[in-house]
Amino acid sequence: MHKSDMEAGLASSPGSTTPVQKLNTSVALTPTEAPPTQAPPQNSPGELMISTRTKLLNELHKVHFPSWALVALGFILLLLALSCCFCICRKFVFKRKKEKPGKEKSRKDSIGMSTVRDEGITQVPHHDPKPQEKQTESKEDVNLGKLHFSLDYNFTESTLIVGVIQAEDLAAMDMSGTSDPYVKLCLLPDKKKKFETKIHRKTLNPTFNERFTFKVPYAELGGKTLLMTVYDFDRFSKHDAIGAVRVPMNRVDFSHVTEEWRELQKAEHEEEKLGDVCLSLRYVPTAGKLTIVILEAKNLKKMDVGGLSDPYVKIHLMQNGKRLKKKKTTIKKKTLNPYYNESFSFEVSSEQIQNVQIIVTVLDYDKIGKNDTIGKILVGMKSSGTEQRHWEDMLASPRRPIAQWHALRPDEEVDAELKTK
Repeated sequence: MHKSDMEAGLASSPGSTTPVQKLNTSVALTPTEAPPTQAPPQNSPGELMISTRTKLLNELHKVHFPSWALVALGFILLLLALSCCFCICRKFVFKRKKEKPGKEKSRKDSIGMSTVRDEGITQVPHHDPKPQEKQTESKEDVNLGKLHFSLDYNFTESTLIVGVIQAEDLAAMDMSGTSDPYVKLCLLPDKKKKFETKIHRKTLNPTFNERFTFKVPYAELGGKTLLMTVYDFDRFSKHDAIGAVRVPMNRVDFSHVTEEWRELQKAEHEEEKLGDVCLSLRYVPTAGKLTIVILEAKNLKKMDVGGLSDPYVKIHLMQNGKRLKKKKTTIKKKTLNPYYNESFSFEVSSEQIQNVQIIVTVLDYDKIGKNDTIGKILVGMKSSGTEQRHWEDMLASPRRPIAQWHALRPDEEVDAELKTK
């Protein structure tokens, strides 16, 4: 009975501790028999890298970078990548190319040393082909052709006789690979009288066989220089100078006729340019009508203070040194390149056409004072050079207008030519 009451009491108080339980708990908490502490789990190196990276990214996200800093950082990284690629290419790709000239150089050096050993002090010079090529190119550029001429002096008549015989290997000035050469002659320094040969079409080896006479006293001949310039004729543009020959008269022996070939040198530009005028000539034999059309002028000499001119053109019909008729164009204000396109007609019979001449004069109009002459040309049967060729082309093609550019000449030169005709 007493025993059952005890068990019932133990069962009825579950929260209470029995002496046995106390003893067990005390035994479990003793330091000698305390349960062992578990070590924290060790992570692998990869997991450590991932964790540190995530931490770094989290920290970077917290820091605020401006947009320009990100762009600059990206640009720097791109430059670093490009420089690395360039270094790699330079080291591996261009290595073979650099080795080849080095090998050739070493071979040359070895050849040079062997020749020195075998031949003593004798050296094998190494010539660079590039300077030779440049020299040949410069020589080819200077090669303008050559001119064959003759010189003689008539002591009884005090005249210098110049013969223009032929030219060879002239420089091609046209797109077709040829030229239309003619020769212009004058005596320096005065240039009072000029002559021109006939024009030879589409050739680089023309034969002229023409003679020209200069009236010069022998006492004055020593101070003169004969200038012969070869030109390429062009109907609708400026005539290009191919080359020139200068012959000082004090170096010529006039006791006999001198014939000589001379290489053409680069022609020097003339000191003063008066300008050019373009005109058209047309003759109808049945009607006895000569039509002259003044088309335009260009590059006229500046006559006014402001650097311009007021040009107009005057035309004179001449026969036997007498002026038969005259006409003139309108005045173009303040220009050096006037355009006229004005037509003028003269009644000239087929018998008269062989003896008439046309003087075309370009003048600068001035309200106060005399109108100044810029330049003039002489066209007709007794003219010379390109002006005579223009007249002959007109007669050879009746009823057809023939247009051509002409270089203006000084007033005194044309007047002197008229007196000698």
